[in-house]
Amino acid sequence: MSDGARDVQVHSSPAVAANAEGEEIEVLESTDVLPVAPEDQWKSLFDKYDPESSGFISTERFRDLLAAHGSELDPHKLEVLLALADGNADGKICYQDFVNLMSNKRSNSFRRAILQGGRQLKGTSLKEEVGLGLSQRLVRHIAYETLPREIDRKWYFDSYTCCPPPWLILAITIAEVAVFIYYGFQLDRWVLQVSHPLFLKGPLPYHPQLRAQAWRYLTYVFMHAGIEHLGLNMAMQLLVGVPLEMVHGAVRIGLVYVCGVLAGSLAVSVADMTAPVVGSSGGVYALVSAHLANVVMNWSGMKCQFKLFRMAMALVCMSVEFGRAVWLRFYPPAFPPCPNPSFVAHLGGVAVGLTLGVVVLHNYEQRLQEQSLFWIFFCVYTLFVLCAVFWNVFAYGLLDVKLPPTP
Repeated sequence: MSDGARDVQVHSSPAVAANAEGEEIEVLESTDVLPVAPEDQWKSLFDKYDPESSGFISTERFRDLLAAHGSELDPHKLEVLLALADGNADGKICYQDFVNLMSNKRSNSFRRAILQGGRQLKGTSLKEEVGLGLSQRLVRHIAYETLPREIDRKWYFDSYTCCPPPWLILAITIAEVAVFIYYGFQLDRWVLQVSHPLFLKGPLPYHPQLRAQAWRYLTYVFMHAGIEHLGLNMAMQLLVGVPLEMVHGAVRIGLVYVCGVLAGSLAVSVADMTAPVVGSSGGVYALVSAHLANVVMNWSGMKCQFKLFRMAMALVCMSVEFGRAVWLRFYPPAFPPCPNPSFVAHLGGVAVGLTLGVVVLHNYEQRLQEQSLFWIFFCVYTLFVLCAVFWNVFAYGLLDVKLPPTP
């Protein structure tokens, strides 16, 4: 059969026509596990096993196809494809499903085969694999640290290429360190910078007198009260945020982080109306609390070593940092009547992490658009933001709040 005839046959298949009418198989994750293999190769292969042009091939023919062409596939990919064949209840695999799978696109049919079919991978577990290099062992460790199921760990381990690298958390951390060093030289102070009279005069920190400058609700994240404040936040941000970004991607982690940062400053403007805000604790606490909540929710499946010890250490770090913030808030201010920065941003970050963050990070496979809980929490969060905005516009005047002078 010529290439032209083959193309005509492919484009006239019922599955392609159905797909054109809107019956789409939603793609959950895309990876680069396979060697270079154009999608046309899989289309041609499907036609070979579907001579009737029905748009479907039986699971028996699918097994024959895997037996003939399995050498072209990664061993773990071959395992999950065989699991799909074994767990397919209707005995048929449609054209679009086939192309999605062979082109490294994880589809709903794969998820149904694994979850509803109760199938487990038959090969050696990821933890038992030997001969791994340092980078591979690191990726495996992160998989066990953040993912509760072996099928997800194997898929992540096989597909992770460090491209793109976890740039978001690293970039935020570098920016925070750079700003701290800049103010350290400018103020000639490294410990408790917040006690310097010029600390709040910059364009970044949130101050209640300057709440009309909307960017301050986010940019306060780059300012820190002192080197101990920066050190604790930076340690938690890197140790938790980078592995989470390697697994869930910059978009999801960025969403949780930014929502935590914004919720932190808005929570201060509502609950601690006279206090300024500095530090990345809102975003950091959102990530850490979401991760810890997922570990608790999937306790039996999380097989990382010393997980109880690590959870305890994370809680200790959070408690120490929060205790420092509470102490600083009620410590006599260096320049009254302006109070020291508020600790309420920490609580706003925790609230985001335990609600929106848990949903965003809970399911490695699903897109956010498929999760009803995500939309519920997102709507609640949006409502909170709108209420906080109205509060900032009207409540200060109605309550006749006496604000500290402009820095």
